[in-house]
Amino acid sequence: MVKAAIGFAAAPELVRALERWREWLNSERRVSPHTLDGYLRDVGGFLSFLFDHQGHLPGLKDISEASLADFRSWLSERAGSGLAASSRARALAAVRNLFRWLDRDGLLHNIAVGLVRSPKVRRSVPRPLAELDAVDLLEEAEAVPEEAWVGKRDRALFTLLYGCGLRIDEALSLERGQAPVVNRDGIGSLVVVGKGRKERIVPVLSIVCETIYQYLAICPYDRSGDQALFLGTKGGRLNSGVAQRQMRILRARLGLSDTVTPHALRHSFATHLLTDGADLRAIQDLLGHASLSTTQRYTEVDAERLMAVYEHAHPRARGVVKVAE
Repeated sequence: MVKAAIGFAAAPELVRALERWREWLNSERRVSPHTLDGYLRDVGGFLSFLFDHQGHLPGLKDISEASLADFRSWLSERAGSGLAASSRARALAAVRNLFRWLDRDGLLHNIAVGLVRSPKVRRSVPRPLAELDAVDLLEEAEAVPEEAWVGKRDRALFTLLYGCGLRIDEALSLERGQAPVVNRDGIGSLVVVGKGRKERIVPVLSIVCETIYQYLAICPYDRSGDQALFLGTKGGRLNSGVAQRQMRILRARLGLSDTVTPHALRHSFATHLLTDGADLRAIQDLLGHASLSTTQRYTEVDAERLMAVYEHAHPRARGVVKVAE
C-alpha cells in the first residue's frame, strides 16, 4: 500500500497519476488553494467509497471499470450522509475533472462518468444591500472598534469591497505597496489577483482611496511596501474571520439581515452598477468573472427589484379599481 501525499491511500500507479493531476491543477489550471483542497477531498471520498465497495485499494484499472451504478451508489451514499445537493454536484465535478485528465493523458477511458446525472442545485440569487443600507454600514464601520485605527481599517476595507467589487480574499492579499494612487482625474487603480491567479485592473474611486489613506495615516505598525495593506491588531495580515466578525457586529447594530456579509458588498457593487445602467460586460471585467453567465445572475436581482417596485406602485397590483360611472 502506498499512502498518497495528497491525503488518501490508493494503488501505487494511481497515486502517481493523482500527484501529476494535482500538479496540473496547480501549475497549468492555476486553481486556488481552496479549490484544489476541495477537489482532492472529493476525489479521496470517491476512492474511499470504491475501497469499501470492492475490498481492495483502487487502482487505474478499478476506476476505469467503474460503472454507472458505482457512481450512482457513491452519490446516493453521499446524500444519505446528509451532504447537500450543491456539495454532491461539486464532488461529481471534481471526479469528472480527474477522469477527463486521465483520458487526455492516455491512462484510461470511462464512458460511465459522463452519463451520471448531476444533482439538481437550486441557483441562488445574490442578496445585495439597499444603497442607503450600504452607505450606513460604511459610516458605522468606523464606530464599532474601540481603537480608532481599527475603525479606520474596517471602514477602508469595507469601502474597498463595496467600491471596487473585490472578494474579501483579494482585498486581504493586497500589500502596502499596492495601495491605489489617485491620478489627475481623481481615479486610482489596483492590480488584483483573482481566482485562477488571473490579474485584472480595477479602477478605484477617490473616496475609496481617501478611506485607505486615512487608515494608513494612523496605523501604528510598519507601513512599508512589503507589509500587508490591511493589518490585524497584532500587526500581522488581517484574517478574513476577523472581517466576518466585524460585519456580524455591524449588521446587528444596524438591524440588517444575516445575508449581509463582506461578500454581500461585492454583490451590492455589481447590482447597483447594473441598476444604474452599467454594461454587463464591463461588470464582468470588474468582477473578474471568467464566464458572462456568472455575471448574469445580477440581472435576476434587478428583475426582482423591478417586480417589487411594480407590485408596490401599480394601482392594479395594489388592488385599486376605478368604479365605472
